[in-house]
Amino acid sequence: MNHVLHGLAANPSLPPELIDRLITIADTDLSSELAARTDLTPTQLTTLAARGDEIAVQLAYEGRLTADDIDPAVQPYAALALLDEGAGRQEWTPFLATHPATRVREKLAACPDLPPDVVRTLAADPDIQVVAELALWTTSDTAARLAQHPHAEVRRAAAANESTPPVVLEMLITGKGIPSPRRCLVCDREETPFVHEPSCRRPQGDLLAGAACDGSHQSTVHEIQRMALLNPATPIDAAVPFADHPSMLLRSALAIRPDLPPSVGAHLAKDPIPGIRGDLAENPAIADTLIRTLAADRGHDVQRRLAHNPNVPLDVLADLAGATRIGSTLLPRIAAASPDETVQLAASRDAAVRMLVAQRRDLPAAIRDTLAADPDAKVAKSVAPHPGLSDAHLRAMVTRHGVQVVAKVATNPDASPAVLEELTRHQPPVRKAFREVAGHPHAPAPALLACLTDEQARPLAAAHPNLPPAVIAELLTEDDGRVAEAAASNPSLAPTVMSVASRRFVL
Repeated sequence: MNHVLHGLAANPSLPPELIDRLITIADTDLSSELAARTDLTPTQLTTLAARGDEIAVQLAYEGRLTADDIDPAVQPYAALALLDEGAGRQEWTPFLATHPATRVREKLAACPDLPPDVVRTLAADPDIQVVAELALWTTSDTAARLAQHPHAEVRRAAAANESTPPVVLEMLITGKGIPSPRRCLVCDREETPFVHEPSCRRPQGDLLAGAACDGSHQSTVHEIQRMALLNPATPIDAAVPFADHPSMLLRSALAIRPDLPPSVGAHLAKDPIPGIRGDLAENPAIADTLIRTLAADRGHDVQRRLAHNPNVPLDVLADLAGATRIGSTLLPRIAAASPDETVQLAASRDAAVRMLVAQRRDLPAAIRDTLAADPDAKVAKSVAPHPGLSDAHLRAMVTRHGVQVVAKVATNPDASPAVLEELTRHQPPVRKAFREVAGHPHAPAPALLACLTDEQARPLAAAHPNLPPAVIAELLTEDDGRVAEAAASNPSLAPTVMSVASRRFVL
């Protein structure tokens, strides 16, 4: 890989004549980099698309190629990308439905609005994965028919399709009212009984660890049930009996359902597996009583996950803030707090609670400034990136808390060039702050030069437009390819230097 040429290909200031030059010499990787540019002419786009299906697919999904630009016989995957986006031609589909490459037929099966005759062709495909892909994405009527397919893998896909009728999903999850499947991927490949042990070193194609069949296709039937439990279209009455199922995966799928009845939630709250209780704790459907029960659950990660429930009461959340490590994240309930609630949270005696509200980035100025002056470093660190903080507030924060807040202050979008330069001179140095300053749009040249002394910040600084052009040019010869590529992508790189580099650093 030629790092300088890849950097030039991404440089937004690259002159048109140099774009043409790079297209002329580009291999597949460089062509893909060039294809990401937004200033390409139609001729340049079609030239790049002709370099390979991967690039044509990229351009098709971005809406930068049309049906007129694609011949499905030459670039079937690009044609499929247009069909997937609803921009292809229906007359392509019969050809693609009988394409010799299974992957082509499989991708076609996932496309929307297929003609009925093409759907029938795909439903009868000799490769079961093509039929399964159709069952996963097709319409209600076809999904209902494929749900009774003799192959369990097709039924598994139909169980995941939200268009499958609820009555059919109930049959799939219970196994009642539907003939038993006759085949699965396991017995297609192995003599039964067979179990693919996790420690097995024999290559088994696409068989997952634990895949098993003793004639009942048990591992795939288990997956059918799991897919149906995860499917919101499956009637909850059919799902409830799985609260006592021996499979942890099935109980977990039930615990996260948005229509979970309170009585079933209460039952799952006593599950011996903490992961199930954690799944339940995050479920927005659980009621206040159950939330308070789970708040006292010391099982692994249950309390932390409960804190992420958007409906957790603020008094419970306040208790959780001191009982578990929530981390520096904006919790859904905090984001939804009313103005009065926000005032109360910011005035809490508990620094852990103030830290939670400090994660918001839409605080009233008075609350924001008060939190910026908080005596607790964790609170100040949380509010440091908040827009609108003055240089005085940012400097005072660094004076008060030192290295604990320097890196976060460097992320503030309104930090001035002077403040950013001061952060790079802080003693003792804070290496993470160099990385933040190097990526900050306000970073001045002196600060960026300081960032070049840090190995991880160096590529970021090399790409910064405020870096002096002469320094950028020097970095093109760096041994570290990341730095050279970043420098070549820098929009402040002189056009004459770009021209020389495009000739010098040939593929």
